[in-house]
Amino acid sequence: MSSASLDQMSIRDLRGVGPQLSQKLSKIGLTSLQDLVFHLPSRYIDRTKITPIGSLQPHTDVVLEGEVRASEVVFGRRRSLVCKLQDGTGTTVLRFFHFSRAQQDRLKPGAKLRCFGEVRPGKFGLELYHPEYQHLDGANPPDLDDTLTPIYPLTEGISQIRIRDLCSQAIKAIETHGIPELLPESIKKQFSAELSYSLIDALKLIHSPPPGFELHRLATGEHPAQQRLAAEELIAHNLSLLKMRQKVQAQPAPSLPYKSEVIAHFLNQLPFKPTGAQQRVTKEISSDMEKSFPMLRLVQGDVGSGKTVVAAMAALQAIANGKQAALMAPTEILAEQHRVNFEQWFKSMNISVAWLTGKVKGKAREVQMQRIADGSAQMVIGTHALFQEAVIFNDLGLSIIDEQHRFGVHQRLALRNKGFGENQSEQESSAPHQLIMTATPIPRTLAMSAYADLDCSVIDELPPGRTPVETAVLSNLRRNDIIERVRASCIEGRQAYWVCTLIEESDVLEAQAAEVTASELQLMLPELNIGLVHGRLKPREKLEIMGAFKAGEINLLVATTVIEVGVDVPNASLMIIENAERLGLSQLHQLRGRVGRGSAKSHCVLLYNSPISANGSERLKTMRQTSDGFVIAEKDLELRGPGELLGTRQTGDMQLQIADLQRDAHLLPQIKMAAETLLNQHSKNVQPLLTRWLGNNQQYAQA
Repeated sequence: MSSASLDQMSIRDLRGVGPQLSQKLSKIGLTSLQDLVFHLPSRYIDRTKITPIGSLQPHTDVVLEGEVRASEVVFGRRRSLVCKLQDGTGTTVLRFFHFSRAQQDRLKPGAKLRCFGEVRPGKFGLELYHPEYQHLDGANPPDLDDTLTPIYPLTEGISQIRIRDLCSQAIKAIETHGIPELLPESIKKQFSAELSYSLIDALKLIHSPPPGFELHRLATGEHPAQQRLAAEELIAHNLSLLKMRQKVQAQPAPSLPYKSEVIAHFLNQLPFKPTGAQQRVTKEISSDMEKSFPMLRLVQGDVGSGKTVVAAMAALQAIANGKQAALMAPTEILAEQHRVNFEQWFKSMNISVAWLTGKVKGKAREVQMQRIADGSAQMVIGTHALFQEAVIFNDLGLSIIDEQHRFGVHQRLALRNKGFGENQSEQESSAPHQLIMTATPIPRTLAMSAYADLDCSVIDELPPGRTPVETAVLSNLRRNDIIERVRASCIEGRQAYWVCTLIEESDVLEAQAAEVTASELQLMLPELNIGLVHGRLKPREKLEIMGAFKAGEINLLVATTVIEVGVDVPNASLMIIENAERLGLSQLHQLRGRVGRGSAKSHCVLLYNSPISANGSERLKTMRQTSDGFVIAEKDLELRGPGELLGTRQTGDMQLQIADLQRDAHLLPQIKMAAETLLNQHSKNVQPLLTRWLGNNQQYAQA
């Protein structure tokens, strides 16, 4: 083996790695010995001891030794070979659905076996399905493993045995070549037990824990060796975001001074005065846009806090300086809602609004594309259609992304790149300012790690006149009472939503469920005008129905979760959500935010079906107890983990190997400081740390 450092030593240097295997390994980012050393086990199994059959527990992995006492082929729904295995403490069943005649002959009564597999409840008590097994020679039984057996993430065509062998070779290489400590002593002192382990000791322990080591401790991820690596991994992710922020902000951006007379004109036509929080956040955005490097700001505001008005003022600052502004929304309904608002607000100011979604086709699409390209459209609103290659902006100064967690990171990067001139490189051209908005409050700890590249503003005040929504949790057995409540509310002149949810991710099934519910409600409430909106309707039909509901022509709107964001009907004061136990907290909170937008007392009824899971019950209880989006987000994080709160950024691009944003939240304040210290004082360590933990996956943070 060469004397190069581990990150420069090819995986091809290892015994048994040829071109074919090396190609398969590269698919999961394993090209160097360092990659293998940091390819960490996802779990462990214990083959270091034999478990007596009498003490088996379901859903555990065990090594058994015993004698086959009976063996027969059983014909049920599937043919299977059933062997009864006995030791001095009890009997269990080994079941094989796929077996050969030779196997059947060798698994006769009297055969002595050592087996390994998962214990499951079965027809005859506890069983092992398709266990690994070997025949025992009474005189010389094989040795048991002397360490816990790691289970690694894999790709097709590579077995656990093969990857274990390769990782074991790579760990031996550490002992010969060493591995650099990239975290200086000054940073280690900021942490307590997490960085007390040396890097080499931590890696050796995690790849091959000694026998008798507490599996439960490793399973929780809280062992100091794991925390040592988790801290370093989180620092690397934080660094990648900070580096990308530096890269983005090294590009020039247009300096767009605040135009007080334009903003004053806009505010004078509004029927309300912005809240103190809206004014504060607008000031932060305005100050960013006056700088000559790109703004990167995330605005969090709870449902109904008035983010759209803040976005409109940012767009006006760009437009008043001769630039275009673009707003990208995740759904047609939300994009249309924004278009209606912006056209209404900007009409008296002679600002032209263009509209582009996937459903705008043919001649109409050509017209919109031309207006965007020649600059006659100053404000451009649309869905993900905005970042398609064919869309060319004349002079984009500000891109606004609404409900950012619905978009992939690369999509938001694509919209930012629209600000670069068509024939210019990033270096020659100015980048647009970027404003990202979310109505899904993100817990502070999570934002600190996942959005380290963004400045954060919070609109933490609801406009006057917004009434708290009273929430009730009721069994579906009370459905008829609820229908009567809807009747009474609508007869009094109020409007209501009835939301149908399905656990299956299927537009067709959701649409069918909503249609059945609408027909049933129309039979029971013949005096009401009932509308129906779901994802299978054509955009024009959706917009017509929403328009009629907003105008008060429809009393009760039956809908799927397409109305989750952006729909604003102040007269709607009652919402019924069916199968509420199936939805996550953030989605329930978003849906509930559609009511309580007027001055009337508003109510939300969460209907559930029994039996309900402990998790489902906990979610509904939280909804009943609080309407604070940040409290709900913290609870959602606790119940579901970070993936669903962060969307694509977390689940697709920010792939953590050993760290866990929820479990390791206590580390995040130090992580942030450590990353900044490294970047400012130990810059030579930054790239090696990124290569170690992110490999080729560093570009995700550019958005």
